[in-house]
Amino acid sequence: MTAVTDWSTASAATVAEAVCTGQVSARAVAEAALARIAAVDPRTNAFTDVLGARALARADAIDAGIRRGEAPGALAGVPFAVKNLIDVAELPTRAGAKINRDRAPAARDGALVRRLEAAGAVLVGTLNMGEYAYDFTGENVHDGDSRNPHDLGHMTGGSSGGSGAAVAAGLVPLSLGSDTNGSIRVPSAFCGCFGLKPTYGRLTRAGSFPFVGSLDHLGPMARTVHDLARAYDAMQGEDPEDPVATTRAPEPALPDLEDGLGSLRVAVAGGYFARGGDPEAFAAVARVADALGATRTVEVPEAARARAAAYLITAAEGAALHLDRLRARAGDFDPAVRDRLIAGAMIPAPHVERAQRFRRWYRAAVLDLFREVDILLAPATPCRAPRSGQKTFVIDGVELPVRANIGLFTQPLSFIGLPVVVVPVRLDDGLPLGVQVVAAPWREADALRVARVLERSGAVRAPVAALD
Repeated sequence: MTAVTDWSTASAATVAEAVCTGQVSARAVAEAALARIAAVDPRTNAFTDVLGARALARADAIDAGIRRGEAPGALAGVPFAVKNLIDVAELPTRAGAKINRDRAPAARDGALVRRLEAAGAVLVGTLNMGEYAYDFTGENVHDGDSRNPHDLGHMTGGSSGGSGAAVAAGLVPLSLGSDTNGSIRVPSAFCGCFGLKPTYGRLTRAGSFPFVGSLDHLGPMARTVHDLARAYDAMQGEDPEDPVATTRAPEPALPDLEDGLGSLRVAVAGGYFARGGDPEAFAAVARVADALGATRTVEVPEAARARAAAYLITAAEGAALHLDRLRARAGDFDPAVRDRLIAGAMIPAPHVERAQRFRRWYRAAVLDLFREVDILLAPATPCRAPRSGQKTFVIDGVELPVRANIGLFTQPLSFIGLPVVVVPVRLDDGLPLGVQVVAAPWREADALRVARVLERSGAVRAPVAALD
């Protein structure tokens, strides 16, 4: 193994191997992570709670188990942090909101926290996010905005902004986020890391604060594909506490991760996914396609209508969830979130019903497309990360609101629960871009294999940000 001098920024795989072999103690790794968080996070504002005492106690328990001859797990000693809508015992689950701070502390950790810790990982804290996950920017009026480690004057993307910033800044090698319309994929793209939005229902959401139950996913973010796959494998499994969690047996990605493309058929998504963005966004897709030898272009039918339907369902379901809070404490919401929720409450029910009917048709049409191809490539965002506080941007010569349009390439895919890996592309010395590697339902392993091919080729990479 290559000698490591800075355990605070080592990959999860490197940490786990070193802890298992006794090269380093889990406590030393936890201490290094906590020290880096203390030094760097005042600039990135990724964390809302740092759990130093808990992390050190957990690390000590891992070290004691190793001394007794116990197997410490595939993520032995690996520090991780979670978006603060995931339950952490003895903390109120904030979900980025002022109102939620008045909730009773969680009685136990969320299911995915428990699964990662069962694999040997060490929770070091909870992460900043957009209020109630209704956000694409990473801005938060209560906790302050998370800041992009590649340029602190720019957005992280949201709503899992702290999750992206913490990984990109080298504060943790792994984080968990949530993705309803793009909230893992957008910050992965803006912050230059790998992110996985799994198939809807693949990873349990038990022990997390909901946003839109029919669209919500949880998933990991990391700086290497191997780390992403290792975390994903540790979190699989059925869970009766989440009514939509799959009963499929786990399908690990790691065993086939190095198998290359094989017979996988890769195509670029054209039409809707080839317009409405800056040239750099499409240049990033072209780089990825070239690295994979992908020359075919296919069109996803009615993607624009899918995005519109996703907006309707999001607004209506989100508003229904928050009606009591809106009536009682409207003044404690972020005004931008409050106004969108109120608007969602006024959507006529027949509109939502039509959106759901279209959703069924659209899912069937896209599944037909996956009879012809195995992987689709598409931009993750229409542009690089806007500046913090920026309200509008110009796309195809038209000035548009930033918050409402960052997710225009992510929404048509999460709308039907497809698995997606975002890979980070650096075209120059500027901010990173992201490309979506999209697979058919339950084929996360295929998307991760493709991402690994790209990582090996050098076409995509996710180094620790220099914090310019």
